[in-house]
Amino acid sequence: MKYILALALTVIFTTFAQAKLVEETIEYKDGEAMLEGYLVYDDEAGTPQPGVLVFHEWWGLNDYIKSRARDIASLGYVAFAPDVYGKGVRPADAKAAGAEAGKYMKDRKLLRSRGAAALDTLKKNKRVDPEKIAAIGYCFGGAAALELARSGAPVAATATFHGVLNTPTPEDAAKIKGSVLVLHGSEDRSVKPAEVQSFQDAMNKAGVDWQLVSYGKAVHGFTNQENGTNPSKGVAYDEKADKRSWEALKDFLGEKLGSGR
Repeated sequence: MKYILALALTVIFTTFAQAKLVEETIEYKDGEAMLEGYLVYDDEAGTPQPGVLVFHEWWGLNDYIKSRARDIASLGYVAFAPDVYGKGVRPADAKAAGAEAGKYMKDRKLLRSRGAAALDTLKKNKRVDPEKIAAIGYCFGGAAALELARSGAPVAATATFHGVLNTPTPEDAAKIKGSVLVLHGSEDRSVKPAEVQSFQDAMNKAGVDWQLVSYGKAVHGFTNQENGTNPSKGVAYDEKADKRSWEALKDFLGEKLGSGR
């Protein structure tokens, strides 16, 4: 598989949480597919920092996932939001998003390949310590992060927010090299209880260092304010779950990668 890191197309300086962040649009390839990711880092960091992949929801690489990447970068990490779908592929509605995500859910080998291309791109960045890499994902991106870990990739930490947990190859949990954190809504109807149990069984059987935190009353999409606050829809923002899960992630990354500063 050929991976190409292209010249950054856009560089924007901004101030965020007292950190001078630089945002770059990065072109890279998975085979012949051109992808366009989003890199954010603290320009004042004097030494290579741990890197964190931030995989997007089924909507693709949009403003929401970019904001999450900036949140990660503000902690002192180099954040890279990969583009799973491909340059210019940005679903306009739920039907299109479901169709696009479905391609990769049905082809986990391709999903893993897109994750591997992103990991390779991040590790090659001169600002990144290639021995300290984490992968996190939201919803569909949770599946991307977990499949990357299940492929045996050298990822120290994997975390999901209201992420997809199922996999056609649960035995691949034995290939996971790092630790896993699942941040889950107790009322998430998009992830069936049987899938949660299957995930836990696979992790235990493989001897993975894992943890699952379930947030009471939270439904799918609890970190995204754009989902509104009506849980009866099955997708809704939950302020408590959002804040608590973010603190859990910070502790997890600090434990596995060390401080970003």
